[in-house]
Order: sequence, then structure tokens, then C-alpha cells
Amino acid sequence: MTVDGVVVVDKPAGWTSHDVVARLRPLAGTLDPAATGVLVVGVGRATRLLGPLARGDKEYLGTIRLGVRTSTDDAQGAVLGETDASGVSDDALAAAIAGWRGERDQVPAAVSAVKVDGVRAYRLARAGTPVELSPRRVTIDAFEVLARRGADVDVRVVCSSGTYVRALARDVGTALGVGAHLATLRRTRVGPFDLTAAHPMDELATEFAVLPLAAVVRAAFPAVEVDATAAQAISHGQRLEAATSGPGPVGLFGPDGAVLALAEPADGRWRYLVVLS
Repeated sequence: MTVDGVVVVDKPAGWTSHDVVARLRPLAGTLDPAATGVLVVGVGRATRLLGPLARGDKEYLGTIRLGVRTSTDDAQGAVLGETDASGVSDDALAAAIAGWRGERDQVPAAVSAVKVDGVRAYRLARAGTPVELSPRRVTIDAFEVLARRGADVDVRVVCSSGTYVRALARDVGTALGVGAHLATLRRTRVGPFDLTAAHPMDELATEFAVLPLAAVVRAAFPAVEVDATAAQAISHGQRLEAATSGPGPVGLFGPDGAVLALAEPADGRWRYLVVLS
């Protein structure tokens, strides 16, 4: 029997995303080995939805450690320098963090999956090749301090896909003049999927919990219902008149409740991103 859907995993520390995939196969989005939290894994036809799903916003809880710069902008890298951060006031910290809310250009972490001339930046960095990455436009919907314990600052971040929370920690430290890195990170949400839906790896070893394909699409995208005639046309890739002019993507569903496609309106007709029927 073919299974289609997603498994929402609570990734443990020390596992790479590919470690998880090796157990479950294959995946949407990635998390650094030291990071924990929500990872969405596709099964069957749902693997074709992973690109659109990964473009949803994400939420994180993390700890920024002021006064210590590292080669990777997180706790896994070599220490590049240390500065006494005891003089950083709460007001200065709040101002530095507030400066990153909204739309901003962010330079990704040097050790990242961003490609430079077709090669992942982390491969170049680990080979000792200097890496210069271009800024990328990101959106930070929320960036707030939850607690402070000396040099350690607990934060909550809600951001667009492609945002590096490690780079946020680095840039806050730079703005404060003391340097910083991301000491811990836990992803609490990917789009509509949060920790309440996530399963620990040991639990999945005994019960493979797959969220059905139609439920995934209804949770992540607006739903548009079509009749049987339109459903047949969609299954053959025929472009039909769009029922909405709003931004996509939307899930198209047949009269039996089955998901047919992920589509967006273009010039008054549906443009299919993924046909699932």
C-alpha cells in the first residue's frame, strides 16, 4: 500500500537532517545538527509539496551568547574572539534586536547551505577557502527577548524561509560591539506544523505517524473545491479559469475530498505548481 503524507519530526540534538531522512526518507527543510525541533518529512507524493511547504514562515526559540564570536556563528565553531559583555545594557540589547525586525538584507552565515558558484558555502569554508556571500532579503516578523542571564539572552524569532538565526545572533553582537553567537536553537514551528504535531524519533520507531496528503494541504494552504468535470480536467493538466484572483498557492480539491493539485492564479487561469491527482 502506498502512503502519501508528511511526518512531523521533533529532531533531537546531534542528528543532522540527513540522519533523520536516512531513517524516514526524504525531507523538507533542514536543521543544523545542534538544533532541535520541527522537521517536516515527506512520504510518497507529499515529497512534491516540500518546496512550497518549506517556503512558509518559521518560529524558533534560541539563546544568544554575547561576547563570544565563533567561526560558524553558533556553538559548533571555533572561538574567534571574546569580549566582556557585562556593560551591555538591557536597553541597548533591546534596540539592537528591534533593528532587525521587518524586511532586511541579511548576509548568511559563512558555514551555510548557500551555494557559491554551484558549491555549498560550508564546503568552501571547511576547505579553508574564503567565502563572501551576498545579502539576501529576509523578513523578521518577531524578534524578542524572553529572558536574560548575564551574557546569555533567550529569544523568540518568527521569520521567513531563508533566514539564518545564527546570522541574527552574529549581527546583534556586532551592533553591540561585543560579538555574539547562537548558543542553542529549537525550531518550534514550520508553517502550520508546530511541536504539538511533532513526534520524537524513538516514538516514530514504533509507530510511523503520517499526516494524510489532503490534511497537509488543507492545513498549509487555502482550499478551493471544484466539480467532477473540473477535477478530470485538472488531472490531465488542463488550465482552467481560476476561481480566485488572490495570491496563491491554493489547494484544489475534488468533490470526493481528494486533493488534486497545488495551484496559483495567473492571467485568470490556474497555473499548476504540483499536480497530485
